[in-house]
Formats: sequence, structure tokens, C-alpha cells
Amino acid sequence: MNLTKILTVVFTAISLYLGYFLYDSIQSVIDTTEYIAATEKAVIERLRVIREAQIVFQEQVGHYTSDWDSLADFIANGKVPILQRREIITQKAYGGEEVKLQIDTLGFLSAKERIFKKNYSLGASDNGVFMGYKVKVGDQVIKNQKAYSIKVGDRVNEPPFQEKGIIQSLTEVREGETLEKGKLLINYSDYIFNPNIDLKTLGQVPGAPAGTMFEIYAGVVDKSGLKVDVIEVKDPKPIDPKRKESNEQKARKPLRFGSRIDVSTAGNWE
Repeated sequence: MNLTKILTVVFTAISLYLGYFLYDSIQSVIDTTEYIAATEKAVIERLRVIREAQIVFQEQVGHYTSDWDSLADFIANGKVPILQRREIITQKAYGGEEVKLQIDTLGFLSAKERIFKKNYSLGASDNGVFMGYKVKVGDQVIKNQKAYSIKVGDRVNEPPFQEKGIIQSLTEVREGETLEKGKLLINYSDYIFNPNIDLKTLGQVPGAPAGTMFEIYAGVVDKSGLKVDVIEVKDPKPIDPKRKESNEQKARKPLRFGSRIDVSTAGNWE
């Protein structure tokens, strides 16, 4: 083999090696970026669950909690009252009106249902004549799917659902019955979080080494003489090395929601 052939083989091998090295480097960056994105998505979803649970916990107990076991127990076993607020208007002798707000407890639902499920309602879009439902109880509906028909003047409207969900109840209305705008027609709901979450790992950071817990702070601050509850939960060890506490940009700090000094439950990913 002469020198030219030898050099050709050597340079070809070097080119192949460099090409593979470049491809492997680029693919490694892509894989790392995708892994960070997927992990942060899971972290954000867990923070959203914790935030909703803390909000409902505070509504019922009167304060936030920094105890994961207490929060998990509340989700699993807590009860939340179903309240109906209505105004009672009394006519006064001098012609005025007295308005009192009455709150009635209609029953209770589980804290988990209150936290994990979103309830929606759909009312009559206008004054008109009811022409029939497009769905039945138990149906899975999607956003923009037609819900019912109503005749307004000479025009027949078919208002759509604004969210996806499962039909829970339909108000009993006869075809041809006159409806007033706003009359409740349909109740439906949808799970906004996975109801099968393992509550034993509620406070653990997804994708982090076993035992890594979210940093949680629940306390009270003074705002103009008024004592108010505050809550902050954050990822103590971000998987993205660019997320640092020292970053000036809020969106580039470690993932968190709430504040230790302000009345807020906003997340810095929003």
C-alpha cells in the first residue's frame, strides 16, 4: 500500500470519528435538554397539586401547613362543605331595602375531589325556546362540542362546551319550554390532576435523588397591621444548572410558588 492510500485510509477514519463525535455531542445536548424539560414539567405539575391542596387546606383550617403528613392526610381524609350563598332582600318601611347574605351548607365532598376535580356549569346563552340536549349524563365531552339547542327568534343556536369533562347532571327541561338567559342547564366536571398520585411521596421532588423534598415554608406576616398567612414551596436542587437563586430573572430562579413575605400563591413558571 502506497503512501497516498495510507493517508486516505487515515483521513477517512479521522473524518468518521470526528463526524461521530460531533453527532454524539449534538445528540447528547438534545437528550439532556429534553430530559430537563420533561423533569421540570413533572416538578411543575407536582407544585400545582401542592399549591391547590394548600389553598383548600388554608380555607378549611385557617392556615397553611409545612407538614407533609398533615397535608397528605387532609387530601386523603378531609371533608369540604358545599356552600350556597344567597341574598335575602327585605323591604324597609321607608322604602329602602336591607340585603343580607345567607350561607347554607348543602353537604360535604371529599377534600381530594375538591382539590383534584374542577366543576363547570353551562347555562342558557340567551332568552329563547329550548330545543333539546346534545349530550346525556355520563358522556365525555370536549371543548367546543355542541351542548344543547336553543331557538332565539328565528335562529337556532347550539352553544358549545368551554372545557372538556364528564356530564354530571342535566336540568330537567322540556323541549319547547321557554328559557331565561343564565338558567342552569348542565353540570360537568373534569380531573385537573392525576387522582392516582401517591400521597406518600407528595413532598418529594420528581426526578431528584430519592428523599429529596421540596423546601416548604408556611408562616404569618404583618401587612399594615393585619396578620396574613403566607406560603412558599420550591425545588431546592433544580435539575437545570441555569436555575440559580442568584438569578435576577424570576423565571430563571428555582421552580417555586408563593412567597415568604407577600400574600401570593403564584408560580414563577407562569
